[in-house]
Amino acid sequence: MGDAGRRTANRAEDETEQMLMTLHSYVIEHDMGFAPNPFHRRCSLAACKPLIRASATLGDYVMGTGTAHNDMRQHLIYWMHIDEIVDFDAYWNDPRFRRKRPVMHGSMAQRHGDNIYHSLPGGGFFQADSFHSQDDGQPDPANRDRDTGRTQRVLLARNFTYYGKHARSIPDEFRGFIKKGPGHRNKFTAANLAYFMEWLLADPARGYIAEPTDWL
Repeated sequence: MGDAGRRTANRAEDETEQMLMTLHSYVIEHDMGFAPNPFHRRCSLAACKPLIRASATLGDYVMGTGTAHNDMRQHLIYWMHIDEIVDFDAYWNDPRFRRKRPVMHGSMAQRHGDNIYHSLPGGGFFQADSFHSQDDGQPDPANRDRDTGRTQRVLLARNFTYYGKHARSIPDEFRGFIKKGPGHRNKFTAANLAYFMEWLLADPARGYIAEPTDWL
C-alpha cells in the first residue's frame, strides 16, 4: 500500500473511531473527590451515575460540569477517556487500586477513596467506611443500593483532566453539551461532537489540576 493509501486507511480508522465514541455529560452534585476520584494518577468512577457506568464502553468520554451552588454551572470540572472497565471485586482486589480504598482518619484525598465495595459470599455487597457510609461508619443502604443495584462496573482512565476549583469555563456555543438537572446526556450530532471534542482536547493540561470544588 502506498503513502496515499495508508493515509486514506488511517483517516477512515480515525473517523470510524470517532463515530463509535460516545460522550456522557452530567452534573456533579457533590464534587468531593469521591465520584469522580481523580487521585493516584487514575481517574475512576466507581460510585453514583449507575446508568453511565452500566452503558459506557471502552473509548468513551465522560465529563462532569459544576452546579449553581458553587457558581460552576457552566464550568467543566473534569473529563475522562475510559481505557479500562472492571467490576467491584476486581477493583477491590487489584493492588494498583489499593490506595483508592478510603482511610477515614487520613488526608482529604484518602477520606474520599472510592474503592469501597466487594461482593459478600451470601450475596449483596460489603460497603467500607467511606463518604457513602453513615457517619458512624456503618453501611448506608440507600447509597449502597444506588451504587450497586444496577451495575457493578467501575470506569477507569489514565487520560483525563480534573480541573476541580480551577474549573474551565465552557463557551456559550457549547451550552448544548451541558446537562441540566439529574441524569445525563449522550446524544449529540457527529458534527457538533467533533467540534466540541476539538475544544475539549485543545487544552494540554492533563491529570489532577486542583482540589475539588466542594473542599473547604
